[in-house]
Amino acid sequence: MLSMKGKYGLKALYHLAGLPEGVVTQSMEIAEAQGMSKKFLDAILADLRNSGFVFARKGRGGGYCLTRKPEEIMVGHALRVLDGPLAPISCASRTAYHRCNDCVDEATCPVRLTMLEVREAIAAVLDNKSLSDLRHMVDSEADGLGRMLGIS
Repeated sequence: MLSMKGKYGLKALYHLAGLPEGVVTQSMEIAEAQGMSKKFLDAILADLRNSGFVFARKGRGGGYCLTRKPEEIMVGHALRVLDGPLAPISCASRTAYHRCNDCVDEATCPVRLTMLEVREAIAAVLDNKSLSDLRHMVDSEADGLGRMLGIS
């Protein structure tokens, strides 16, 4: 399950992906726009900065921006930084594998085999979805809703 840290981190990255290149924004602006706690967001932004997703400019006129173009940042990579492995159980993880203590035979464990399939499906979506794709999805939904409601 996606944690609040992961959810807020994706919302913050989504917000930053909507900024023109070279423009920075303060965490308070992101927190207000996305409806989240600034204190919690600051901790998340620190993790994203330490892992190379965002740049922080200090001082007057400072703020945050993405380190790369939105189309180069994949949702799955960011979520691994924020929430850890994508696999629902440790024996199905590629990045944090740990054998289950109660497993008699990993090769024939129906739970592990199913969770490996789940992990692959999750990774197939998240590792191929960029921040730019998130922006396009939201824009498309807003356009579709506007057309449905007769708003142009």
